[in-house]
Amino acid sequence: MIDRRSLLAAPLLALAAPRPLRAARAPVIGVINDMSGAYADLGGKGSVIAARMALADFGGGGRILVADHHNKPDLATGLVADWIDRDGVDVIVDGGASSAGLAIQEVCRRKQRIFLATGPATSDLTGKACSPYGFHWTYDTYALAAGTANTLVRRGGTTWYFITADYAFGHSVERDTTTLVEAAGGKVLGGVKAPIGSTEFSSYLLQAQSSGAKVVALAVGGGDLVNAVKQAVEFGLTRGGTALAGLLTFNTDVHGMGLAAAQGLVVTTAYDWGIDPAMHAFGVRFAAENDGRPPSMVQAGTYGGVLHYLKAAGAAGTLDADAVAAAMRRLPIDDFMSKGAWIRKDGLVMRTMYVEAVKSPAESRGPWDYFSLLAAVPPEQAFRPLDPALCRLAG
Repeated sequence: MIDRRSLLAAPLLALAAPRPLRAARAPVIGVINDMSGAYADLGGKGSVIAARMALADFGGGGRILVADHHNKPDLATGLVADWIDRDGVDVIVDGGASSAGLAIQEVCRRKQRIFLATGPATSDLTGKACSPYGFHWTYDTYALAAGTANTLVRRGGTTWYFITADYAFGHSVERDTTTLVEAAGGKVLGGVKAPIGSTEFSSYLLQAQSSGAKVVALAVGGGDLVNAVKQAVEFGLTRGGTALAGLLTFNTDVHGMGLAAAQGLVVTTAYDWGIDPAMHAFGVRFAAENDGRPPSMVQAGTYGGVLHYLKAAGAAGTLDADAVAAAMRRLPIDDFMSKGAWIRKDGLVMRTMYVEAVKSPAESRGPWDYFSLLAAVPPEQAFRPLDPALCRLAG
């Protein structure tokens, strides 16, 4: 693990020289997500910083447009359609909440534009909603469940109760987690749905406690997850031995909770700047642009996705979406968090995922030193098998 007392001495990330982009014009990149609501910390302006860093590192020109969809799929649809029709946007990045991401992917399918889904979690993006122009870049709900659920069931967490965000992400992660819990020999005792933006979880936590479940699965994200964990600790839910599973937990969430509340949470991630020197070096670079805050896995994934898109466009010598999509699938992915990763037929990036435990305050060696690595899960074990029945592109 990286000693974060040496942050300022960390080397800059070494970059391979990119192939120049030979298209007739510079690319136009649209970054859209939640810039002001529950998910702003994990994507927000940080995804814009990441996209700008990738564009600068590639060494070519380009323009970045930015929009806040406020987690509203209809607003996201209109903004993206206008970008494409009016501004000639070539690639859409991040996407934020899963419901908005699904809407964006459909617009990009119709209008033949690349969508790099670095923020949305739902595995439906490479299932029933898969698109030849859609790339699910950083993680999905199946991978989150495969890491966290399997680890907790092996540790004795055999009975589960869900508190689930009542929209696409929550439904998807509950479905995928249930499948994996039951496959591992566990049992789901019940669950309750919570609206996005919830600030009061006490009634949901009471229902979870009364179920007698050994694991309370928090299938909520961002500010909702922070509120749920804090209230669970205040409520004393974990004092009786009940484990909390944050099914989509970012370093920014742990920062908001504080280690005293978050300690012991088991999480699955694609990025943590303590995993290896390359991830650490990028985290230092990013933090220098982001008020000292390292990237979330969404923001780290946004950098990697934009850089790979630019490399593919350079290889194709054009910004035509069909040609770039083919080049993206053909080229190996090579960045600080994606060694040995590749893109599957359905658009899913197959990468190693990491299961980590949140440290106690005594274990942390400094700011943003929040996780201990438990396991690295290889791509074939982390992600759902390719299935033509779920996505026609898989055939």
